[in-house]
Amino acid sequence: MKHIIILGDGMADEPCPELGGKTPIEAADTPALDRLAKLGRSGLLATVPDGFSPGSEIAHLSLLGYNLPEVFEGRGTLEAASMGIDIEPGEMAMRCNLICIAEDGTIKNHSAGHISTEEASELIGALNKALGDEKTRFFPGVSYRHLLKIKGGDKRILCTPPHDVPGTPAADVMVRPLVDEAAPTADFINDLIIRSREILENHPVNLRRKAEGKDPANSIWPWSPGYKPAMKTMQELFGIRKGYVISAVDLIMGIGVYAGLKPIHVEGATGLYDTNYEGKTQAAIEALKGDADFVFLHIEASDEAGHEGNAVLKKQTIESLDSRVVAPVMKAIEEMDEEVAVALLPDHPTPCRLRTHTSRPVPFVIWKPGVESDSVERYSEKEAENGGYGLMSDDEFIKELLTH
Repeated sequence: MKHIIILGDGMADEPCPELGGKTPIEAADTPALDRLAKLGRSGLLATVPDGFSPGSEIAHLSLLGYNLPEVFEGRGTLEAASMGIDIEPGEMAMRCNLICIAEDGTIKNHSAGHISTEEASELIGALNKALGDEKTRFFPGVSYRHLLKIKGGDKRILCTPPHDVPGTPAADVMVRPLVDEAAPTADFINDLIIRSREILENHPVNLRRKAEGKDPANSIWPWSPGYKPAMKTMQELFGIRKGYVISAVDLIMGIGVYAGLKPIHVEGATGLYDTNYEGKTQAAIEALKGDADFVFLHIEASDEAGHEGNAVLKKQTIESLDSRVVAPVMKAIEEMDEEVAVALLPDHPTPCRLRTHTSRPVPFVIWKPGVESDSVERYSEKEAENGGYGLMSDDEFIKELLTH
């Protein structure tokens, strides 16, 4: 039997006034999701273990069956794997956002207005030239998501994810040491942040963006520090022979690399509502028809809409997931000779009201040949509470999916 997980990042939510008191999933027209729920069995999955913040890195590692206290080493190290960047002994890696700070000193957004990859690459190059040295190195990624490596850095620091604090004064959420020994690292990173603003403020890229009425990328924001993780592959853990990961996000690709999954890069995959849904879907179908016995298909768009607080756009992204991903995947599977188990879920909620992640359990459905369906006939947060699987946690979800 083959297996596919279709993950709509952050698509779970709360009732939204602008959607008549429904969640974006409830308000969306989703015949394929509902059919999947009717054919399969539903439940709720707790993806954020106690003591961890509800980041995508935590939720993804958790739902794939990893023991977080044993393997988690920060988001930056995972993204480095996707970018083909080695983390050497004695080095610390961090996610490094390009963000927009408003004139009043508050964090306006975590993405510099979803700056283009081309513009961001030019800015990261300028930062590396001005601030990089034998100890410090910036690496360009996609859009606002980049990487910072520091030799000799101490990861025992408190770093606030910028998407958690829109509207907060940046000075109130700078890096803080958790132990005295980490104070030099915290001071060093805060100094990088302040110096980056001097370089970025009047860079030609930002002058053009401001002239065009766009948010400037006027500060870096490093967070989620860690060292190189020691993870077993999903082949070692669950006996998967050949697996693939498809995503527009370096973090998810990096998790896939450490999990032993082969990345598939799709042209036009943006991580936003305008992503190449059809290209990613076709890549997943071709992998299933080929040598894959496991495919992880990740769609980021709903999460970004949640961070923007845009419930109407979030509803639209869920409808696109339904008609442009789930429907064609199910059609292809039904035409295949080999049996395929399908799972659908978000990694965490990203409520539009809060514009950040929460730790609430997420609704999931598994459609697996030979497993009797339950009474759920529609995919949603509320309906999943009545699902036959009940509440799952730890590695229960992935083991259930992969067990024949």
